[in-house]
Amino acid sequence: MLGKWLLKQIQSKKKESLQDVLQQLQQSSDFVVHDVSIASKVFQVAFFQTLIDSDRLNKDVFPYMTKSDSLSLEDLIRDIPIQAKEVTQSPNSLREKVLQGFIVIYEGRNPSKIAVIEVALDSGREVSPPENEFTVAGPQESFIESIDTNINLIRKRMPLPQLKVKEMKIGKLTQTRVSLLYIEGIVDKDNLKTVEQRLHDIEFDQVIDSNSLAQMISDNQMSPFPQLINTERPERVAAAIAEGKVAFLADGSPEAIFGPTTLVEFFSSLEDYYMPWHISTSVRLLRFFAVAFSVLATPVYVAVLTFHYELIPRDLLSTIIASRSNIPFPPILEAVFLELTIELLREAGARLPTKVGQTIGIVGGIVIGQASVEAGLTSNILLIIVALAALASFTTPVYQMGNTIRLIRFPFLLAAAFIGGVGVAFCALLTMVHLLHLTSLGRPYFEPIFPPRFKDWKDAFVRLPFNWMSSRPVYLRPNDKGRFNFSRASKKRDIDE
Repeated sequence: MLGKWLLKQIQSKKKESLQDVLQQLQQSSDFVVHDVSIASKVFQVAFFQTLIDSDRLNKDVFPYMTKSDSLSLEDLIRDIPIQAKEVTQSPNSLREKVLQGFIVIYEGRNPSKIAVIEVALDSGREVSPPENEFTVAGPQESFIESIDTNINLIRKRMPLPQLKVKEMKIGKLTQTRVSLLYIEGIVDKDNLKTVEQRLHDIEFDQVIDSNSLAQMISDNQMSPFPQLINTERPERVAAAIAEGKVAFLADGSPEAIFGPTTLVEFFSSLEDYYMPWHISTSVRLLRFFAVAFSVLATPVYVAVLTFHYELIPRDLLSTIIASRSNIPFPPILEAVFLELTIELLREAGARLPTKVGQTIGIVGGIVIGQASVEAGLTSNILLIIVALAALASFTTPVYQMGNTIRLIRFPFLLAAAFIGGVGVAFCALLTMVHLLHLTSLGRPYFEPIFPPRFKDWKDAFVRLPFNWMSSRPVYLRPNDKGRFNFSRASKKRDIDE
């Protein structure tokens, strides 16, 4: 029904006049019309008072209008010190400009043309340090809800004319501004056309955030794994498009999305490039180990205690027997209870105010964990394993991948409870097959593992020195594959040479 109504509205726009649009806008109580006398004529100034900056209107518009002796709209707005102004006869342009924070100047009840001047209210916040991707070293700027400011933060880091911005509007109701960013001469045309076509083909009435757009254009929307990376840091977007990727921003969203991407990129942090490569490599390997431990630790414990207790070392057997002697539940119920408790504490801490959320997470975890052990509901060994698994899941730099790791633990846990180690192995193989079939904007998601791209290993599981990164990633297929000359970058000269 809504689509038919919008279609009728679009068809009716071809026949409507400026007066029809003004009458439609005047049906809203926050649309006001003022009469301004200039020379011997009376002009009407109309605007949405909730969208315009009243200080700019009183300082930059009204004083220059009343001083003018001209009786034409073109001459009337000529001396107004605002750049975004024009005279138009289009009803569609009138509607669009007014809803963007423009004021309308016209004469008479049935005007043939109108003047529009931009005095929109800037309600955006100032650029602040990042909250979700905080780093000790490096720039401390993050995106905000203004798309123009966000593009400025990227252009400030990449002052070159090859950085192109394509703007489109998505959403039948919201008409959200979406900007596509790429570097001409580096980006692969197929990747660019894929993103542009998928964004153009979106048919949805409202677009509130860039993350919702990322879900709509993903290759496999049924997969729990994110196929595009979201970030709030401008330097990460600048680095991504410098490699040949495509990024897009949505107005009103403090995050940018870029792709195509691979699985290993979700475990790399910007801080890896601000530290020596030896430390960065060790920290990155630690993240991969932490992810594997977070997914497999609790299922392996349940599988061993349920089916494979002969694998328990003799020295550890007495400790496990003592910890589980008073537990009336099987290991699966014990593990599910603790996992759900951890998830509840994490969700409650995220939704509550910052100070209260930290208190709930720390005090709640200690109190509930200690009380559950003393009450005989859980064993202290499993409590330690679940706590370490939850702690390991926090090492993932990208928040969306952290949510995925939290989710896929439960299928592993249920399979371990029913068929033991075979179930854990089956879930691992199923996950591996799914990752092998997954793509990001048509590019392999499991690269550089499969298909094997050994040139991309220099910045995958390890982070080699910068002078080794003389070429851009192979899977992106950039037009300009080389970054710099490897032999010249490897030479070090003293000042006396």
